[in-house]
Amino acid sequence: MNAILTALVCVILLNAYAALLILLRAKVYGVPLYRPMLVNIGLSLAPVALAFVGLIGFLLVAPAALSLVSISATLPAAAVWIYLGVVTLVWLVFFPNSIYLITELNFSHRREHTPVPLWYDIVHTLTLTGSGLANAVLSLALIQFGLIVVIADPAAGSGPPGWSWIFAAGAILLGSVGVYLGRYLRLNSWDVRHPATLIRKLRDHFAARGKALEGVAFVATHTVLVALLYVPIFGLAYTAILS
Repeated sequence: MNAILTALVCVILLNAYAALLILLRAKVYGVPLYRPMLVNIGLSLAPVALAFVGLIGFLLVAPAALSLVSISATLPAAAVWIYLGVVTLVWLVFFPNSIYLITELNFSHRREHTPVPLWYDIVHTLTLTGSGLANAVLSLALIQFGLIVVIADPAAGSGPPGWSWIFAAGAILLGSVGVYLGRYLRLNSWDVRHPATLIRKLRDHFAARGKALEGVAFVATHTVLVALLYVPIFGLAYTAILS
């Protein structure tokens, strides 16, 4: 638990530093505050908050949770699965908001003849992107580890179970899809409340020539990038927690 709390504190500090650089950009160089970046930081932190609160809530309800057998003695198995299913689904809806900060590297906030030095915008945008990736990695790690604790005994194997990696890969893939939909169709997590409108926008967008190939390329490249960052970090953290 100490390792999880340490990671959470470090991620929060990285987000705070990103926000500070955005505020200082406006204050020091006398340019308008770019509020969308601040909003995106808050949205990017949402998956971390959901994963952390969900995990803590589960541990409070089932403090002896080491396997499905031990949980069943405390709670009905159906209640456990319903709780996990709801938490994971809600988290997955907001998960793309963290990965989305990769797209801030397009420097769309810069204006011609801006007094802000390019080096400052490079550092502040990289920090913002890094905070998003850190949020994505931490929140996914919390969910993956939580599922391992529930479904299997973490101490029984030499590493994370194969099925948990499949779950993580699926989450990263869906997260990248969400980033594409957010960047090019301007969809948000809460648009899932209107499935008919969502389907219509998807149909109209991908009906255009070349959009399907563009979408596949975008999703594939982003998925590989996030996966290459996530796998070694989670693998090392998993070993450290159980050692």
